[in-house]
Amino acid sequence: MGRWRVAVPIVLALLVAVAASLFLYRWTKRRIAPEVVVEKEAKTVQVVVAKVFVPAGTKLSRETLTAARFLEATLPSGYYTDEGQLLDRVTIAPLKEKELILEARLAPISVKTGGVAAMITPGKRAMTVKGGKVLGVAGFIRPGDRVDILLRTTDPTTEKETNKTVFENVRVLATGAQMVAGAAGEKAKEDTYTVEVTPEEGERLALAEASGSLRFALRNVTDVETVLTTGATLSDALAYYRPVDPTDRSRLKPEPVPRRVRAVTPRRGYTVEIIKGLKRSRDEF
Repeated sequence: MGRWRVAVPIVLALLVAVAASLFLYRWTKRRIAPEVVVEKEAKTVQVVVAKVFVPAGTKLSRETLTAARFLEATLPSGYYTDEGQLLDRVTIAPLKEKELILEARLAPISVKTGGVAAMITPGKRAMTVKGGKVLGVAGFIRPGDRVDILLRTTDPTTEKETNKTVFENVRVLATGAQMVAGAAGEKAKEDTYTVEVTPEEGERLALAEASGSLRFALRNVTDVETVLTTGATLSDALAYYRPVDPTDRSRLKPEPVPRRVRAVTPRRGYTVEIIKGLKRSRDEF
């Protein structure tokens, strides 16, 4: 009986300690554990996307359209959920496969004809320039790029052959090739580049093409700065990186400094009056 009297308090103390430890553990876990956020099920919407790559100026059809589900919260304005609303609409920008079709990438509903005409900015015109691979920067120019146009011709004011930038930041609408007859009757391909210009720029471009040879300079699409140039002649190009001839001693002689000529002011004379009795006389010296 005496042994139980000693063991009971020990067992009770152990039970109290275990209960206190469990309580403290659960309380601490609730304090440091992250709150569980119960999110609502995200709502998705079935929208129309491009089924294949669609070039700019293409009239949309069912073969170019498909549907895909997007989160409604991530959709921008101007999307479509019905393919029927997009039939016969014309694109003004290229669409990648599975890309969302937005109203901003489509021509107005009144435009029913595709091609380059649908991509021209209102108030501007499209003109085609003939050239080879050199004109087109070895084939790197693509629709949507921006180019500067250089003209090589004879300056009528100086009668010197000049190369001058005559247009800057011109948008390329399309590139292609056409068959032309060669000297021996053979047909060959000639590259063409259709650019977007204002009516006034179109007049100057036609005159420039007839007056000499044109070259394109590809520029970054984000570079919109206008650079003013004076043009370059053959003598200007040859003058660059030309070393100084060490045997030419005339370059080493300092230029003579003009001497300053001091103006000579005429000296003023003196007059002396001499009086002898009743006679007076004057001497000047």
